[in-house]
Amino acid sequence: MAVSFPTSNPQSPIQHIKRAIGKITLPWGITLGYLSLMLLVPVAAMLLKASTANPAEFWKIATSPIALSAYDVTFFTALISALINGVFGTLIAWVLVRYDFPLKRIVDAVVDLPFALPTSVAGLTLATVYSDNGWIGSLFAPLGIKISFTRLGVGIAMIFISLPFIVRTVQPVLNEMEKEIEEAAWCLGASQFETFWRVVLPPLFPSILTGVALGFSRAVGEYGSTVIVASNIPFKDLIAPVLIFQRLEQYDYAGATVIGTVMLGISLAMLFAINLLQAWRRRYDG
Repeated sequence: MAVSFPTSNPQSPIQHIKRAIGKITLPWGITLGYLSLMLLVPVAAMLLKASTANPAEFWKIATSPIALSAYDVTFFTALISALINGVFGTLIAWVLVRYDFPLKRIVDAVVDLPFALPTSVAGLTLATVYSDNGWIGSLFAPLGIKISFTRLGVGIAMIFISLPFIVRTVQPVLNEMEKEIEEAAWCLGASQFETFWRVVLPPLFPSILTGVALGFSRAVGEYGSTVIVASNIPFKDLIAPVLIFQRLEQYDYAGATVIGTVMLGISLAMLFAINLLQAWRRRYDG
């Protein structure tokens, strides 16, 4: 007698999709809809516009001398600014956590000023203060050092707007660190430098790297302050976001979207690196 076994009825991909859609709850639906409207649709529109250029034209625009110069000014200056903030931002966080002094709350609130201040106002202020006749610029002018409307001014603007990211990333970690460990190291004969290098810095280092990466990402995308404090001259201090705006003013939408796509790809790579740093930090803390 032949024995027949029941055969499974595999579902089609469409049925799987329908079942997945049926399981989406209202909060999930609102979240997906909002993210699609605010993030995915604009990015997709830019990529579609950039795809109108053939590969040879895309490569020619993306690697043109003016574009390569703008990438250099943008990313190299942002990297130097983030590294400087990595040092001084950590120092500021250390002082805010470990020391009590008059007007401490005001100083702590001032750190968040770049978050609240419009970037155009920040650029106007920096351009005035660091100009040849400004409070600080006048001190360097006799030495032949020009700050405003140069690449140095772009770097100062990037330092200004990215500083809070490092301070606010390092500060919570310092708050959670037990000071008794440092005192125990001192009792065992370690100097203050050895205590910082061997006891404090290792658990603090992942948060410093994360803050530097976040500050770097913020500096790369800055436009409002740098467009005022820089002269925006190609091959001198022109950054990529300003170059994109100039292309749009010239109705060169293909060129603007190509450069924007390159910036998008680099930004996604930076976000991936930031996520890896945060995962490393969580594993280190665990």
